[in-house]
Amino acid sequence: MRRQAAGGRRQAAGRSPERETRNEKRETGFTLLELLVAITLFSMLSVAIVISLRVGLSAMNKVDSRLMSNRRVVGVERVLEQEVAGIMPVTADCQNNGDGPPARIAFFQGEPQAMRLASSYSLQEGSRGLPMILEYLVIPGENNEGVRLVVNEHLYTGPRGAGQFCAASGPGAAFIPIQTGPTSFVLADKLAYCRFSFRELLPPPESARWVPIWTQQRLLPNAIRIEMAPIDPSAARLEPVTLTMPVHVTRLPMEDYAY
Repeated sequence: MRRQAAGGRRQAAGRSPERETRNEKRETGFTLLELLVAITLFSMLSVAIVISLRVGLSAMNKVDSRLMSNRRVVGVERVLEQEVAGIMPVTADCQNNGDGPPARIAFFQGEPQAMRLASSYSLQEGSRGLPMILEYLVIPGENNEGVRLVVNEHLYTGPRGAGQFCAASGPGAAFIPIQTGPTSFVLADKLAYCRFSFRELLPPPESARWVPIWTQQRLLPNAIRIEMAPIDPSAARLEPVTLTMPVHVTRLPMEDYAY
């Protein structure tokens, strides 16, 4: 009886049970405007995530590049210090202009833009290899922007082999110019300048002095200075600096000397 009465009231109100069910289903869905708003919000969130990832990757690349640059600078300074510390007081038999016997001199060439010496340390074999002749040369950088420091390595085979680096003509026992080639290694690049100077000990009571060209043929310099500076200085990374390195053995072991 009650069901019939309720059904009668619904029919009296003009609503059927089937129509109420359709209205309820229609109310539980979402409109097209709501879908567009959701897609827009999702797109904005995705763009923000992509931008954040790009910023993070860019920062990581900059940090990695800066770290590699710092490691390169530290490595170059360490190599130069070890090569100078391993200088060997060896000789070279340089042929004179005439037919006389060769002139035996200490094998060392020092100029503002070039340096040649024999060392027990090399890039190829480290400190456990054979003695090597090292040739340093300052050359123009890429597109003539700044300068770069390169090094050549040759095996030291004795005074006669070292004599091949002496010039056949000219006053005294001069050295031939240093040449770069496919085997040349770039130690430092993008430098504003790079120059060498050499500390010369004088007889007492005079003090030592720094000279741009080494002219002594029987002695090695007491110390070597390499002045370097980058083209674009930056406080955010390590930069090449001036290195002053002592030379521990400056005389030929088997020769007499007065001071």
